[in-house]
Amino acid sequence: MALRNDFLWGGAIAANQVEGAWNIDVKGMSVADVASYKPALDVKDYAGHNTVTTKMIEEAKNDESTEFYPKRRGIDFYHHYKEDIALFAEMGFKALRISIAWTRIFPDGEEEQPNSLGVNFYKNVFEELKKYDIEPIVTLSHYEMPLHLSDKYNGWVDRKLVDLFVKYAEVCFKEFGPYVKYWLTFNEVDSVRRHPFTTAGVVEDKCKGYSFEKAIYQALHHQYVAAAIATKKCHEIIPGSQMGCMLTKLTTYPNTCNPEDVLLALESNLDNHSHADIQVLGEYPPLYKTYLKNKGILIEKEETDDLILKENKADYLALSYYMSRTESADPTKEQAAGNTVMGVKNPYLPSTDWGWQIDPVGLKISLMELYDRYRVPLMIVENGMGAKDELTSDNKVHDSYRIDYLREHIREMQAAVDLGVDLIGYTSWAPIDLISVSTSQMSKRYGYIYVDQDDLGNGSLDRIRKDSFYWYKKVIASNGAELE
Repeated sequence: MALRNDFLWGGAIAANQVEGAWNIDVKGMSVADVASYKPALDVKDYAGHNTVTTKMIEEAKNDESTEFYPKRRGIDFYHHYKEDIALFAEMGFKALRISIAWTRIFPDGEEEQPNSLGVNFYKNVFEELKKYDIEPIVTLSHYEMPLHLSDKYNGWVDRKLVDLFVKYAEVCFKEFGPYVKYWLTFNEVDSVRRHPFTTAGVVEDKCKGYSFEKAIYQALHHQYVAAAIATKKCHEIIPGSQMGCMLTKLTTYPNTCNPEDVLLALESNLDNHSHADIQVLGEYPPLYKTYLKNKGILIEKEETDDLILKENKADYLALSYYMSRTESADPTKEQAAGNTVMGVKNPYLPSTDWGWQIDPVGLKISLMELYDRYRVPLMIVENGMGAKDELTSDNKVHDSYRIDYLREHIREMQAAVDLGVDLIGYTSWAPIDLISVSTSQMSKRYGYIYVDQDDLGNGSLDRIRKDSFYWYKKVIASNGAELE
């Protein structure tokens, strides 16, 4: 069973990791602008180092530099977007997943009118994509919410953010609707649990009169409701539009056949799926509700919230997949890092330079599992390998390891389609080197295109095609038939 003729091959980037230009054209500060680079931290030990305090935020706000706040500079896509999109077009991209920086449209998140300079920038980007017949897939919130809303309301803990987000989303639908059919609400909405500040602007020392854990689940609920209302608005404003939700697919295996390991893996997978259950099936799953009850967490809801969730479900399910993980009841087992999450090391799998375990078959398992559970179209919107690429003296990057990683994942993706999975697109992370979300490093490279910049921002920003650039071009041209 071949991939569909209109399969959306492409790549995925995020505004906060590529755009730069953090303080020009009236852009406000986002939570990403205070994310610091930690050179002394072991690269295999980033998961779990996500604590953010009010003091840290204030220190960052008082520091105008970009050296140790790399997401402020990105790779200067803001001024290089035409060059970068031309390179994507040269590879034959059918689609590009991007995000809109909320703070370019509403700098603080509470302005009465949108910032015309921000609106015009994205219109120019969409016009450039249209010139090359590249379909935009747009994420409304990708770890770049206004910092002001975190400072004033403790982020998504406050119900006010639902209305502010919907207002922002409506502007995007009205301004960019002529260009964009495929939308996503929140990038990896489940990640609020792993990094509450990055995803939802929640700071523990601001939790007065309620627990940090309560704040996280309340923020999640508000994002679910905001996503459902935005889905309704999207359908009303843009006829024929498709609104998806996005899940970090954290496929978990038992480390052994010990029933305790099996139980831990089951609990982990059920927790992971619960976020998609709410958005695709339109209701909180029973076990999730019981889990919250047993922990004494009462979600504050408005009377119509459950109906809003039920009546405005996602049209498709998007997922990121980088690695699998295992669970063990044995606390002495060796740990392995992953996508902002830790797990027990799987002895059957190799690892990347950053300790993420490479599991192509896990992608096939994930697609089968999700399609059987939800029966809506799926889209892989992130999949890739961070590595320490070396630029040769003749300006080349021989990244056969990246080609091997992507080839095997695409093969397993195709195998899932052969088994009946309805898959509509694959946008690898990331088509061009960018600032890593978890480490704020530049040296953790994912792209088919090398960007001449180091971790401290030194370099020419020249764009250089890697070996994988030419390989992926053949993959797209053959609709996945040419993988060697």
